[in-house]
Amino acid sequence: MKSTRARPKIVLLTRRGEMPAMLYNHLAKRCNIVQVVIEKPEPLKRFLSRRVRRLGMATVVGQVAFQGLVYPRLASEARERIGAIKASHALDDLAIPQTIVTYVESVNDARVAEVLARYEHDAVVVFGTRIIGRKILESSAARFINLHTGITPKYRGVHGGYWALVNNDMRFFGVTVHLIDQGIDTGEIIAQGVISPGVEDNFVTYPYLQLACGLPLLERAVHSVANNALRLAPVPPKESRLWSHPTLWQYVFYRILHSVK
Repeated sequence: MKSTRARPKIVLLTRRGEMPAMLYNHLAKRCNIVQVVIEKPEPLKRFLSRRVRRLGMATVVGQVAFQGLVYPRLASEARERIGAIKASHALDDLAIPQTIVTYVESVNDARVAEVLARYEHDAVVVFGTRIIGRKILESSAARFINLHTGITPKYRGVHGGYWALVNNDMRFFGVTVHLIDQGIDTGEIIAQGVISPGVEDNFVTYPYLQLACGLPLLERAVHSVANNALRLAPVPPKESRLWSHPTLWQYVFYRILHSVK
């Protein structure tokens, strides 16, 4: 049995960006992050081709239109609100130190297994990567823990908070900390938190609220795993669905119909 650890050792698997940096800085003050593996963005052509095969051309065109035409405006409108959220929740966006970063093309690269073999760790924290395959999951005896910005299993995939609002499902606007299996956000639930966004929030600020809510839950989960004290949360029977990015016309429709920003 492991001895009690006040500062668990973690390997972090994540992507580039501000939100991974804020997650890193929160955990680094409370845990010992021995290595960070950053997955590079998937080449755009491959990403779009894969998405067209799964969702169809019309949906992908609509998603690209939303990202290109609507998202930048929402981001501009949200700038002040994001600053307020970061300040009120002490979210530190200082860049992750490059001295502990390993870059990989895919989270399923053999180099990830090499990192997990090289560095002693109590848990593997995952945030924002692509789906992790069996070989990587089986390359470490430690638990893989994911912070998901949505309430599973009802809001798996992406933008769970936004889709909960679209469905007038306020009690499912939140975050889930769960163990990782080979499915998409289907692992056993450790903890969940629910948030109430304000009228000043929009599509761009929702993930910041969710991150702020989820970080303390993630921190407790890591300590529980490291100290053999993990307790899984019961999963009430409810709908399970995988959600994707909104299209331009979906966003406009739901903004008019439900005033969801």
